Amino acid sequence: MRSVIFVFMKEFKNKVVVITGAGSGIGRALALAFAKEGARLGLNEFNPSTLDETVALIGNGSEVFPVAFDVSDKDAMFIFAKSVKERFGQIDVMINNAGISIGEYSLHQMDMALFERVMDVNFYGMLYGSQAFIPYLLEQPEAALLNVSSVFGLTGIINSSAYCASKFAVYGLNQSLIQEHKNSTLTIHSVHPGGIKTNIAKNAVDYNEVHEAFHQQFLKLSPEYAASVIIAGIRKKKKRILIGTEAHLLDFLVRLFPVLGSNIINRIIQKKIEALTKK
Repeated sequence: MRSVIFVFMKEFKNKVVVITGAGSGIGRALALAFAKEGARLGLNEFNPSTLDETVALIGNGSEVFPVAFDVSDKDAMFIFAKSVKERFGQIDVMINNAGISIGEYSLHQMDMALFERVMDVNFYGMLYGSQAFIPYLLEQPEAALLNVSSVFGLTGIINSSAYCASKFAVYGLNQSLIQEHKNSTLTIHSVHPGGIKTNIAKNAVDYNEVHEAFHQQFLKLSPEYAASVIIAGIRKKKKRILIGTEAHLLDFLVRLFPVLGSNIINRIIQKKIEALTKK
């Protein structure tokens, strides 16, 4: 059995970093941040127009290989992985970031097609991304795989069964992968953003004004801040990357008081939503 020397990935110059969902929000912020670090980028986004915008913002500062496709398309993901490897000759960091949300539904009232769509993108997209890229990551002397879950992947939230189920599934996948690769040169990172001001509400399958109001009033942290925390987490080889005070508070409550903590969080969220719907 070969011995493994764990080293910190201190810099990203000339590293090849792949990011899904790079057309906006955290994905775009990560792309811009890694470009400033001198990384070469393989970028994905479902919307070709927003992907082009990200590439334009990067400019000539970094070599970019952009491909627009739906991450829930397994064949497209495996083709993307192979294409990135052929383009750059290596892959050092893979960040499965793409995700979608939907509105509030009781499970028994939800169109199952909506539930399945959320699982397809949020879970299967990350599953396909992990399986497609891990073989290439393992070829490197040091590499990192990040799957973005959520604070909603830490506790159940009322009327959010599809989103919570998808993000819990990602968290479970991450925990298994951490164990699978604990003796390899590949580090696995489970990312849990909370309170980040992105377009996920606006891009919800069934976007409405309540989504936007909640988004504007309570999601305050910038995607750029989230990107900085994620990059620092890669450097420090942190297996769980919590982003924002809300994420740390929620994690503390549900780990210390699993039932009471979840009840408290749900009461806070419901009061915020009720206040918005009364306006």
